[in-house]
Amino acid sequence: MKKLMSFLMVSLMVTLAMAGAKDRISIEGSTTVLPIAQIAAEEYMLANPNMEITVRGGGSGVGIASLIEGSCNIADASRSMKDKEIQEAIHKGVNPVAHVVAMDGIAIIIHPSNAINGLTIEQIKAIFTGRISNWSKVGGSDKKIVIISRDSASGTYEAFGKLALNGDKVRADALLSASNRAVITTVETTPGAIGYVGLGYLTKKVKAVEVDGIQCLEVNVLSGEYPLSRPLFMYTNGNPGGQLKAFIDFIKSPEGQKLVEEVGYVGLK
Repeated sequence: MKKLMSFLMVSLMVTLAMAGAKDRISIEGSTTVLPIAQIAAEEYMLANPNMEITVRGGGSGVGIASLIEGSCNIADASRSMKDKEIQEAIHKGVNPVAHVVAMDGIAIIIHPSNAINGLTIEQIKAIFTGRISNWSKVGGSDKKIVIISRDSASGTYEAFGKLALNGDKVRADALLSASNRAVITTVETTPGAIGYVGLGYLTKKVKAVEVDGIQCLEVNVLSGEYPLSRPLFMYTNGNPGGQLKAFIDFIKSPEGQKLVEEVGYVGLK
């Protein structure tokens, strides 16, 4: 009888443990993609109570490094992986596969009190590389330009450098911010400031200027007419299967793309 009771107790404990077990997905990386990952994770877990999805920011470079080291399942990135990152991944037996989950426009933002409404790509490049340092040089008032940039771990920093600066570097005295939200906060409280953020982070507390006469709007990002348009990625190690595939498929589904648009980005069409 004691043996039978012991067996039943062990069986019950195993059953309870199995019932309480959850499938887990960890996501890390871009603060631009972060709102998409967060809202998608919340909705997916509501529909799938057996899932546990953790989401963290840190920047595209951080997420990609974590994927290469095997410490996350999905790396959020607001830029493509670099050749050296791909080589490092392959060296460590990781096969990075990119999944485009949304489109985005990098908005050029200034303080609302600034009278400037638009800039050309050439003017933006001259401002951010230091060749222009006063707003009067681009039709504004006689005020020093304060550069607010993302830090080098950011995919938005990399994408901006490629799309707007043609590979040149942001001037050395730029104030570096670790997130889109930090850029917004600094620009909205600094009258002479200029910065750049993902479309989903725009607020009425800053002014988004036209770039080459084109507004940073969903329709212009989707058409590719806005000069600073880009795709947003989630990277996995190899082609995903099981719940990992199901989650990414959910983000790409009509329901998931509605969530993308809900947080201010451009859904895939």
